[in-house]
Amino acid sequence: MLRLVNDRLLLPAGMAALLVLSLAYWWLDNGPHEIFGTLLFGLLAWHLSTNRRWFLNLRVGRYDVRRWAVVAIHTWLAINMAVLLVTSVLISHSILSIFQFTNNAGVIELHWFSAYWVVMIIAVHIGTHWPRVMAAAGALFRLAPSRLRAGLFRFLALMLLAFGAWSFVVLGVSTKLMFGYSLDFWDFTTSVTPFFAHWAAVVAGVAVLSYYSMAGLRSAGKLRYQSRNGGT
Repeated sequence: MLRLVNDRLLLPAGMAALLVLSLAYWWLDNGPHEIFGTLLFGLLAWHLSTNRRWFLNLRVGRYDVRRWAVVAIHTWLAINMAVLLVTSVLISHSILSIFQFTNNAGVIELHWFSAYWVVMIIAVHIGTHWPRVMAAAGALFRLAPSRLRAGLFRFLALMLLAFGAWSFVVLGVSTKLMFGYSLDFWDFTTSVTPFFAHWAAVVAGVAVLSYYSMAGLRSAGKLRYQSRNGGT
């Protein structure tokens, strides 16, 4: 059970936590922001190394709509992570301050734009593995499989979806994802904890929405397969 929790909860949770912490730039200041970002890329490298078999199996098996969607999600995530890494190096003022590559405002805006998209795509990525997350959570809290547990998790998912939708509006995420310029920054002088709670809710809500969307694609694929094979 401990290995299951470590592999499926701790590493992804650690990466998500570092990513959300990195978004609190105006609370942390630049130094901690760059440290958390560096740790995030370190964990990402570890994650890619431990899951390298997934990339090796891309040419194996049949591709349906769901699998194409998963590949598209990972491709978009890889592009945004690459942009985030390159812009991080270019605008670094702490860890790589000796180089001082650029202070260009466009590069800084691109850095933030890619960061917000990384948050969204990681949330979608979590959603594609939601059953594993729930199984690991059940193992962690020692909840035996049952109708009660399934009902509890479905109710929790519904609450996360609702809270996530509200937080999406509160944080103005849609503007951030459209490369829109906004002066609406979180006021950390009045509150700190709600900022992290809202971002956690956004991640969880998008993950839940992603899971049920993927489940719909899987069901549609099965129906098409059955119709082509005479309903068998």
